[in-house]
Amino acid sequence: MPNLFTIGYEKAKPDAVLDELAHAKVKILVDTRAVAASRRPGFSKRQLAASLDERGIAYLHLQKLGTPAGGREAARAGDLKTLWRIYAKHLKTPQAIQAMDELVALVESKNPICLLCYERDPGHCHRSRIAEIMHERTGARVTDLIPKIFDEK
Repeated sequence: MPNLFTIGYEKAKPDAVLDELAHAKVKILVDTRAVAASRRPGFSKRQLAASLDERGIAYLHLQKLGTPAGGREAARAGDLKTLWRIYAKHLKTPQAIQAMDELVALVESKNPICLLCYERDPGHCHRSRIAEIMHERTGARVTDLIPKIFDEK
């Protein structure tokens, strides 16, 4: 049974996220953000990929699995019902279907993979839906990684 992890970087520093990934022995980080830019230092695509590479973790951005703009707005407003409706519609697009198929192949390779997005709580993030689909399609065991927050020692 393949292992699939998820992680959100909200309230975490890059090293805390990288440490969680290393502890879980993740081999590939799959960035599920529609926009792989961040105002948080260390979490934009190039910076993150370089930091991961230093730790022997591959980086893949599956942009088409990201939440469309309307879904991101709903998430920021705390409107999860709208987020899930918009994301369900998005998952039916040819681009999202192709990206999901690519992810299935990665998960089936049995390399430990982790899905990354911003939200700390996986229940408030589209990555939880991606993980559910991966479980349904591959039988992957899903584990949510929770990095230490800023103030924790």
